[in-house]
Amino acid sequence: MSQQQDRPKDRRAKITAMRAADARQSARRKNLAVTAAVAGAVVVVLAAFVLISKIGGGDGGATGAVAAGESQLVRADSHTVQSAADGKVTLVEFLDFECEACRAYFPIVEELRKQYAGKVTFVVRYFPLPGHFNAERAARAVEAAAQQGRFEAMYQRMYETQTQWGEKQVPADTVFRGFAQGLALDMAAWDKAYNDPATLARVNKDVADGQALGVSGTPTFFLNGTKIQPQSRDEFKAAIDAALAG
Repeated sequence: MSQQQDRPKDRRAKITAMRAADARQSARRKNLAVTAAVAGAVVVVLAAFVLISKIGGGDGGATGAVAAGESQLVRADSHTVQSAADGKVTLVEFLDFECEACRAYFPIVEELRKQYAGKVTFVVRYFPLPGHFNAERAARAVEAAAQQGRFEAMYQRMYETQTQWGEKQVPADTVFRGFAQGLALDMAAWDKAYNDPATLARVNKDVADGQALGVSGTPTFFLNGTKIQPQSRDEFKAAIDAALAG
């Protein structure tokens, strides 16, 4: 009897043991699945990181790559509007042609160019701000003129006329084309350059360099590689004089 009575108990014990084993196995499967999912996520993150690194490049990518003799301040294709033979002092300006502050500084910079002719190198870099509707167009218009050797003339024209086209939410393409015609440019070549993605890429290369250097607004000036914020012509002159004397 005792043996017959023990059999149901044995069966219940076996069932309980089997259920416990199943539970443990299920838990192991879940743990393995979680581990695999985590490992997979890590692999995806690492792959994305590598991809981003390749796209951006550890040295800033194709845009930020610095060739021999260049820097992120002055590239081989940067627009130098005035040069000093000794190369001792260089002033770099990141500007936006629709920026009112840039226009306010424009006559000061022009005056300093005359005063320090042959002593200071002046370099202009594009930095159109996203909040200015026609800033990028203006930069493309100037760059298209630069391809015909008329960078400075168009650069000056933009500031002289800024009140006519700036701070408006209407495309100024026709206005800028009129400036090009006024400079007697080859209009077929200018039109092609103005609409060429390579021209925008050239502008954006300046922007990328500016961002890498910490430029966030315009105008931003670098004197011999040091960011300066002159509040007046006298402050500007004092900084240049100190650089020349140093």
